[in-house]
Amino acid sequence: MKRKYHFIAIGGIGMSGLAKYLLENGCEVSGSDIKDSKYVEKLRKLGAKVYIGHNESNLPEDCVVVASTAIREDNPELVKAKKMGLTIYHRSDLLAEISKQDKFFIGFSGTHGKTTTSGLASYVMDLAGYEPSFVVGGIIPELGVNSQSTKEKYFIAELDESDGTIVKYSPNVCVINNLEPDHLDFYKDGMKSLLATFEKFISNLKEDAIVLINNDCEVLKQLHAHRVMTFGLNKADYTAKNIVFTQDCTTFDVYYKEELLTSLSIILKGRHNVYNALAVVASLHQAGIDIEKIKKHFATFSGMGRRFQKVGEFDGISIYDDYAHHPTEIKATLSCAESFKNKRVIAVFQPHRYTRLKNLWKDFLGAFDGVDKVIVTDVYAASEDPIEGISGRSFACELSEKSDIPCEYISGDMKEVAKKMFPSLENGDVIIGLGAGTITVLGKELISLNEGLVNIAN
Repeated sequence: MKRKYHFIAIGGIGMSGLAKYLLENGCEVSGSDIKDSKYVEKLRKLGAKVYIGHNESNLPEDCVVVASTAIREDNPELVKAKKMGLTIYHRSDLLAEISKQDKFFIGFSGTHGKTTTSGLASYVMDLAGYEPSFVVGGIIPELGVNSQSTKEKYFIAELDESDGTIVKYSPNVCVINNLEPDHLDFYKDGMKSLLATFEKFISNLKEDAIVLINNDCEVLKQLHAHRVMTFGLNKADYTAKNIVFTQDCTTFDVYYKEELLTSLSIILKGRHNVYNALAVVASLHQAGIDIEKIKKHFATFSGMGRRFQKVGEFDGISIYDDYAHHPTEIKATLSCAESFKNKRVIAVFQPHRYTRLKNLWKDFLGAFDGVDKVIVTDVYAASEDPIEGISGRSFACELSEKSDIPCEYISGDMKEVAKKMFPSLENGDVIIGLGAGTITVLGKELISLNEGLVNIAN
């Protein structure tokens, strides 16, 4: 690997993880971002030089420049890097290079669950003493990091399919959690082009690589690979049986080839997390990990940052933050809300990308069953240009027309959203923020408003 790197937009969750990994490998790292953040501050403490604002003068000489798909072609640092003839990596190129460093590579992919499964695998292995290297797409709360570099045997990574770059990776064991239409701005032919990308990814794997697929996902049965193994709740190589859901935990037995492998307890809520835990057990079992050595740690994993994460509470009002930005993810998250009996559940939905809202409009309309109220905010564009007729306001109007669920549109930034919804909140309310954008600060803004009232009262 090279020894000097510059990251454009270094503060993102994926980019900051890669930067941290390089710093722990003794590389020289610099970067830029449009604003300061806790991720940026952590990188500075590890020795990175980070600039706020993108400017061609930020670019050091003789470095590899790392950028993501979100970086526009007219970014001044990217333009300068091309003029200087510097090597320019997409973040996937860097992750692919890291993954080839003589380690046993376990990858997690699919439309949903790849952050949770990669984080859970990293967590249980780390606590069991295996000390894996890993790069995942979220903060593992109990560890407080999204990546780590060690000299031990195993490397775990989340493999992103959103822009087709998954074809660059070649894990020894790969999990494909599921496949659904998403990122249709890139996959123009929908499932046809998404499946073609995964077929290419699988065809690039070594002959002894093991591919684990969710056998309950019909689409995945269309994929072909040298060594396919399955997991699921029905007929599969690895199955979860005797599932018991309680208020505090979920327990189930894991069977391999119809024989009991182990019994697990997890505190993650929802049927989708049974699939996630099962996928992790299957992948680590295939990687040669002693399941009895790691099983107890499943019960202490509280989930990834921004995955149904409780971020605050005041006056009997609980606030949760969730990264869900696809209809299936929203349904899965809101299914967890069933445990809040006799409480008013308010879903605050920030649509992520105009293209996703447009392409999955009807699916989003059916994603909010089971809540007592939906608040829709403006679309988080994520560098996209607006699409005529596609907006938070128009979505809220149609949801109100086609659903019995009370729905309200609130415009403005998250500070404004919090300010407008705050007066109507009641003791016992459960607020669930949904989206991959700035919705994550909603809890902080609501708590700040409450603290302001407390200070006035005192």
